[in-house]
Amino acid sequence: MTRDADPHKLARDLLGREYDDLEADEQRVLKRVASGTFTGRDADELAHAHASYGDRLADRVAAVGGSWGFIIAFAVVLFGWMLINSRVLEHMGFKPFDEYPYIFLNLMLSTLAAVQAPIILMSQNRQAKKDRITARHDYEVNLRTQLEILRLSRKIDKLAGKLKHTEVPAESGPDDQL
Repeated sequence: MTRDADPHKLARDLLGREYDDLEADEQRVLKRVASGTFTGRDADELAHAHASYGDRLADRVAAVGGSWGFIIAFAVVLFGWMLINSRVLEHMGFKPFDEYPYIFLNLMLSTLAAVQAPIILMSQNRQAKKDRITARHDYEVNLRTQLEILRLSRKIDKLAGKLKHTEVPAESGPDDQL
């Protein structure tokens, strides 16, 4: 398939607008259509390529902190903490180091929550950025598909017009007319 090498001509022919009046995404798609190139890397690849160590760490903390495994392990640790610091195990030689009302445990839980919440928010912000990249990529793919369909439709219309101008011999069968 031949390509129109000029995105300015494609903008006028397919979109009915001047190239300079188009948004940056539309201009990028028209350049790709004109050159015959693909859309490039997907959102996950782009986000991973631009992720810093802190971004990847935030994603891991959010993945671990938001899992059932973490919740169950955390419940076991809390239960163990309360069991060790209760008077029930004193006869086995365990001396409570944080007796009821578990003030040190409350401090640890507050610290964990204070640190974990912003890290999870960083991960959510990163995911929102990735979602915006995905949406932009999807828009570009959809626009390119519409432009290609429009180009093909116009080519088929031109071919149909040329076929109408040619004569079909009378002795040909119905299959020969296609």
